[in-house]
Amino acid sequence: MSSQLASSGVALGLGCDRGTPSETIARAIAEALAQAGAELADVRAVASIDLKADEAGLLELAASHGWTIAFHPAAALADVPVPNPSETVRRYTGTPSVSEAAALLAAGADLTQLIVEKHKLRGPDGRNATVSVARMSASN
Repeated sequence: MSSQLASSGVALGLGCDRGTPSETIARAIAEALAQAGAELADVRAVASIDLKADEAGLLELAASHGWTIAFHPAAALADVPVPNPSETVRRYTGTPSVSEAAALLAAGADLTQLIVEKHKLRGPDGRNATVSVARMSASN
């Protein structure tokens, strides 16, 4: 892992289908962190959309790692410029991006700090999880 990541850490933006088990989300996170050259210990912030504030798999995973998830309203996420906006995501959530925008908000960073854009995983359960990873800004 780079010393830059070690010193500042990373933020995760998480999205998932309703009812996605924590195991599927955990696997998606592990794969995204590997792409970023980071580890679970480097995670400093986690965020998602407020529609997921009661998502059992997300809450279970966060609790197991001692993470507090920041849940943002669709309007706040929609204001964040992202490289991979999705009309399908907008139709269901009211914002064109959940994971990328949430990662950037959690990191307090701009688009240049997005190191894993939109890692998608379809679990063996048929549910989808999406993870984005952003480098924390120096001020966080």
